[in-house]
Amino acid sequence: MGSQGAYKPSLFNPSGQQQYRSSPQLTGGAYELEASILDLRRILAAARRRAVLMAGVALTVTSGIIAKTLSAVPIYEGKFQLLLEPSSGEDPFKLQEKPGVNSIAAPTTSFDYDTQIQILSSPQVMSEIVEQIQTQYPEINYHTLREGIMVSRLRETKLLEVAYQDSDPERIQFVLEKVAKGYIEYSKQQQQASIRQGIQFVSKQQPKIQGQINQLQLQLQQLQQKYNLINPQLQGQLLTNRVNAIVEHRQATQTQLRETIILYGKLKGQLGLSSQQAEAVANLITTPRYQQLLSQLSKVEAQMVLDLAQFKENQSTFEGLRQQQQNLLPLLSQEAKRVMNSRIQELSGNPQSASSSTLRLNLIQQLVETANQINVLEMRQVAIAKGESLMSEQLKQLAVIADRYTELKQKIEVAKESLNRFESVRETLELESAKTSIPWQTIVEPQQPQKPISPNLPDTLLLSAAAGIVAGATAGFLAEKLNRLLNSTDDIKDYTRLPILGTIPFNKELQKCTTVTGVGIIPDPEASAPQIGVGGSGSYQISPVLEAFRSLQFNLQCLSSEKPISAIVVSSAEPTDGKSTTAIFLALAAAAMGQKVLLVDGNLRFPQIHQKMDLPNLWGLSDVLSSEIKVDDVIQRSPLEENLCVLTAGQISPDPTRLLNSQKMHNLVQYLKERFELVIFDTPPLLGLADARLLEPNTDGILMVVGLGKANQILFKEALCELRIAHSRVLGIVANGLKGYTTGSYDYYQYYFGNTLEETKVS
Repeated sequence: MGSQGAYKPSLFNPSGQQQYRSSPQLTGGAYELEASILDLRRILAAARRRAVLMAGVALTVTSGIIAKTLSAVPIYEGKFQLLLEPSSGEDPFKLQEKPGVNSIAAPTTSFDYDTQIQILSSPQVMSEIVEQIQTQYPEINYHTLREGIMVSRLRETKLLEVAYQDSDPERIQFVLEKVAKGYIEYSKQQQQASIRQGIQFVSKQQPKIQGQINQLQLQLQQLQQKYNLINPQLQGQLLTNRVNAIVEHRQATQTQLRETIILYGKLKGQLGLSSQQAEAVANLITTPRYQQLLSQLSKVEAQMVLDLAQFKENQSTFEGLRQQQQNLLPLLSQEAKRVMNSRIQELSGNPQSASSSTLRLNLIQQLVETANQINVLEMRQVAIAKGESLMSEQLKQLAVIADRYTELKQKIEVAKESLNRFESVRETLELESAKTSIPWQTIVEPQQPQKPISPNLPDTLLLSAAAGIVAGATAGFLAEKLNRLLNSTDDIKDYTRLPILGTIPFNKELQKCTTVTGVGIIPDPEASAPQIGVGGSGSYQISPVLEAFRSLQFNLQCLSSEKPISAIVVSSAEPTDGKSTTAIFLALAAAAMGQKVLLVDGNLRFPQIHQKMDLPNLWGLSDVLSSEIKVDDVIQRSPLEENLCVLTAGQISPDPTRLLNSQKMHNLVQYLKERFELVIFDTPPLLGLADARLLEPNTDGILMVVGLGKANQILFKEALCELRIAHSRVLGIVANGLKGYTTGSYDYYQYYFGNTLEETKVS
């Protein structure tokens, strides 16, 4: 039922609060160990329950397999082995193993054993063999031969094993001899055909590879002409050196420019000129002639850097540029001096002071020359930067071109190597074609088999036994899965958390007898004490059934530590669970333990208590509730126990529900609880009837009886669901009919009582 059907046993103490009995909890490895033991016990219990079915299925399957095996026709098997490749020396058909031939994908360069096995079993090869076999055995055709013959490779060897099965040993030898001969003839033809195919393949591949080489060489030539390449690696190294040289030149120019600017600042400070005056002095030399010379110098130096980037420093044009640079530098300096001398009077502002101060004039001349030098260095720096950028781009482009150049060279080399390998293969194939081929060899000759391979009686016995066990176990498992009955206390625990307060052993005599007095398990109160045997021990005559009920009674009283149990309702999900007999024996056990007990037959529909206890039923509970009869007048004392009284059901009522739900019934229960220490109500089943649930509020709760091997799982869950809906208090479960094959307390009963335990069931 899952979580909906799981209940905790609950009672109410005098203060009205619900109290529970806690149980010790298992944790960790102890819990897992107990769960494993329980699972094993349940499996063994299920196996014992289905032992007959499992044994029958196992015996049937085993017998069937053995009978079929013994009636089968004996089958023989013959074999022979073929060596397909030479065990040593050069293999003319595995050309891929030759040096320099690994990359050639010719059709004959690898030996595929799986494919070869399929070919040997094909009609193309077998048709000629079948024709030779049919000369002596006409009934054999391709299909029958294909079904009987088996071709396989022996692990990772070069051997093929051919086996043939048949009922005639002589026919096996004849067929295998013809097959071996046919396979060897096939190998001879196939080897020559393979060599011819290899030569044709190589001849087709050589022109293709030569065309690839020509195309690659043309691409390489075009690349060299386009970019003027001779040796890309050497050119790259030279260009790298040029870039490094230009970088050094740029750094030197920057250093010289910084030093010149510093000198310019010092001269300006010595002359005591402001920034505007110093700029005016520098502008004295900016004549058109001066600017023209400066521009020419800048162009010359820029062209020189460009020629260096293009490796033209050894040409005459580069020397001309160098000469122009050498000529322009003095002209530029002379022009600056000329302009400075012509305007010397303007710089001094006073001719007399200027002529008298030679030192100042020298400083002014140095200032002008320094300004001229700064202009030259700045122009040179710009030209060097352009050249450096150009050479860096050329270096990047050369790297890409060099990669393409190297790629083409490598492809050409690979293609040439392939062409050489194909030429070597072609020569080898032509040589092998001229030689005598080595056919397949028969390593193990076909022989006539002496012993049949089938039937194999020892293997058949083992197989049949295993199959029988598996079939029997499967049948038992399916039967157990399809079974909807509660067979053990473990099954009950799967559907509810209610405690199992008692487990009652199975008693076969109770099914035969209509009264409990005829069962023979109730001791006679007037009987004498047990006699002591010869061995010094008495013979214990008390039935374990009674002991189980006394244990149940003790567990009931232990449910509440503050208020003893004074009234309970005994019911079950179905009428065949043994609730009435359970109520009777529970009352007997409580009375035997000294309690004053009243057993009330609350089943006003189909009363059974008076029949089972052999008591009259003229007046009873229904008469007390429906008339003015006093309850004390209809209560009967049981002859079985001094402390046990019985209130039978009385006349069958047309409406038992109204009587049980009346205020008079409530008052009657309260009165009976005051007179007796324990009142036990036997009621109709729970499913479909409200009688037990109507009585429960007047008592301490319901004691639910479950008949093991009879109670239906679905009906049990439905009963629990109805109790949950009614908020009924359930004290616990009584597992009735515990057989020897179930798990639980019966193992203890067998151990303790030994052979005195009779196989019984309460019903």
